[in-house]
Amino acid sequence: MTRIMTIAGALIMAVAPALAEDYAERRSADGVAETMDRLVAAVEGAGATVFARVNHGGGAASVDMELVDAELLIFGNPMLGTPALQDDIRAGLHLPLRVLVYGDGEGSVITWQTPEAMFEDLEIAEGAPYLERMNGALGNLTTAAAGE
Repeated sequence: MTRIMTIAGALIMAVAPALAEDYAERRSADGVAETMDRLVAAVEGAGATVFARVNHGGGAASVDMELVDAELLIFGNPMLGTPALQDDIRAGLHLPLRVLVYGDGEGSVITWQTPEAMFEDLEIAEGAPYLERMNGALGNLTTAAAGE
């Protein structure tokens, strides 16, 4: 039994860094709504389109359930996303891009899945130029959302 636990622990330790790299996050000292308002302004200011702003906390409240304050922004730019869709149409399962902002009692956490993780199982080249552009856009937009 001890050997099995040791092996299981080693596997978890080997996989944990990879799981952590699938998502990125930054913090905002402000609440969810203010942080999300800045994200929307940054997205629109960059010429991208906001497709939806989903209020998960509000949805939960509408059915008398509790959830931390949380909002999801779905946005994109066809100039950035179309090349990924051309390489593998299944990229449409992950695009447009999504950023989640949720409250944690000390402000907000801004989190998103990295493009590399989104497209990991698709026919998208590891060094596709749009991956770097998506990472840069997500980094810049979330930095603005954080008020940095």
